[in-house]
Amino acid sequence: MRKLEYTFKTDTLFKMLFVQYPELLKKLVADLLGIPLEGIGQFVIRNPEMPPENLGDKFCRLDINMTVDGQRVDLEVQVCNEGDYPERVMYYWAREFSSALLTGQGYSALPRTIVVSIIDFLLFECEEYYSFFQPLEVTRHTLLSDKMGFYFFELPKLPDDVSDGDMLLLWLSLFKAETEEDLEKIKEMEVPIMSQAINAYYTITASSEFREKERLRAKARHDEAQALHNARKEIAQNMKADGEPIEKIIRYTGLTKESIENLKV
Repeated sequence: MRKLEYTFKTDTLFKMLFVQYPELLKKLVADLLGIPLEGIGQFVIRNPEMPPENLGDKFCRLDINMTVDGQRVDLEVQVCNEGDYPERVMYYWAREFSSALLTGQGYSALPRTIVVSIIDFLLFECEEYYSFFQPLEVTRHTLLSDKMGFYFFELPKLPDDVSDGDMLLLWLSLFKAETEEDLEKIKEMEVPIMSQAINAYYTITASSEFREKERLRAKARHDEAQALHNARKEIAQNMKADGEPIEKIIRYTGLTKESIENLKV
């Protein structure tokens, strides 16, 4: 099987593709939120920029912020579970929600704010690939406010077989695709919007602009991994100097026994 060099989960590709093809983004958002496409009036991408100088920053998020009929929608794609993900999305939500209040406005003017996460790891102990959270009273299940909402789509839980009529699963299958055969299987269903998305994928990945942005992004990921490795070596070196057992150092740092034994103290 021919593994894809880049997937729909690649953050630079995700951002470039759906910003440059807003009609695809609009359809994706409609299917993720379960609303009719024709019912969407206002649709604005609020952060279309991807400044090259920011791509080297490990804290740079390549999410897409939108206004959809007065609602604020933040679309995130997350490949690895780096821990505390629910807390992270609540932080993103709080920042989006609070920044919407203009000077002199009352709190009632705050818009409904939603964070949508497409994640490539297991987060909840359930069989369902789709979860939606709102603040409810714990016994009566009374809704406190509809202005807070969190959607989670867990890609590892997707079924193996998807019908050509299930648009939500088709979109998520695009994000899950890891090989050219996976994309071809979806394209063979002859669903027009899926064919458009796959064609856009090949157009974007062939562009020099994308290649340069991804080079900068990959360098940032490499630099971050190297810095983390160096930090672990320093911790291991200090623990070894303090006479800590090898097994404990392995447990705390994740380094191999051989690399720890080769450290100079």
